[in-house]
Amino acid sequence: RANVLLARRGTVDFMAGINSVNSLLLIVTMLYHAIACWREDQTSPPGQRIDVGGCKLHLYTAGDANQPTIVLDHSLGGIEGYFLLPELAKLGRVCCYDRAGYGWSDRSPHPRTSQQIVTELDQLLTNANIAPPYVMVGNSFGTYNLRLYAHQFPEKVAGLVLTDGLHENGMLRMTLWLRILKLFFISGFVMCVLGSGLGIIRLLKICGMFELLKPELKQYSSAVLKPVKRSFCRPKHWITMAQEMWSLETSGRQLQAINSLGSLPIVSIKANSFFKPSLWTRLIPLGAANRLRDEMHQELLKLSTNCIQLPAQNSGHFVWLDQPEVMVKAVKILLEKIG
Repeated sequence: RANVLLARRGTVDFMAGINSVNSLLLIVTMLYHAIACWREDQTSPPGQRIDVGGCKLHLYTAGDANQPTIVLDHSLGGIEGYFLLPELAKLGRVCCYDRAGYGWSDRSPHPRTSQQIVTELDQLLTNANIAPPYVMVGNSFGTYNLRLYAHQFPEKVAGLVLTDGLHENGMLRMTLWLRILKLFFISGFVMCVLGSGLGIIRLLKICGMFELLKPELKQYSSAVLKPVKRSFCRPKHWITMAQEMWSLETSGRQLQAINSLGSLPIVSIKANSFFKPSLWTRLIPLGAANRLRDEMHQELLKLSTNCIQLPAQNSGHFVWLDQPEVMVKAVKILLEKIG
């Protein structure tokens, strides 16, 4: 019996030692993250932070101010416009902004719906003296926002690029499995709020996990990747992602009022699949997601009498990583259309 008691005591002491080491590592990670955030915040953002009422949004511009103005809006949770800046800046003046809660922008006290985002975007462009007309490039959820913007401010929009866009008719009648998948993503974002606050995501960044999960990132320089990775290491980024996804149905209902954008020039980019097939995609209803996408792309073509579809045959939903040249081509097509 004495031996059993000693063995149990040894096990308890061993587990206590492991817990102490884990706690120490977590404290070190949190301190490193806090110091890294403080050091990052000592550096001025690459663009301007402009008050839009209730918060300040970050706006970065590049290219010739005398050329057409190209405005970028990102996917849900993304700030991928920075990937496109070098090439698009050759075609015109590019305005890349961080939606409230992302990058160098403050969190907004208002709901993260498309209507609120459109209100903030127009205030941003007005306060920054960015004169229309705009060629607007939206990615995924960003296509909701820019379609609504074009509907409310038709005199300001010369054309739209919708990159693997969403359509409310399909999104509002998702199957049960796709709704469960949506809740799964939201729960993941909530977990990442904790992970980023504890510095775990920053540690994964240092270990090269971003490039491991998405090897296409390796095509970009560290300078281009820096603002994107910086944002993903902050809790507010993941909080905003969860808020935007939770509000998708509200945003979709806001879009239902838009039956047509008349003859507005639109290039709708369609990726080959929502996700590139892999081992992990066998765990999700990829077939149902792709069928929904096909339906949505048919609806997108009806938005304007001057809408064409541009395929991205070698791309998943993240066209800005898989085939960014297709997005550049789409902008060129629009610029030719509008003269």
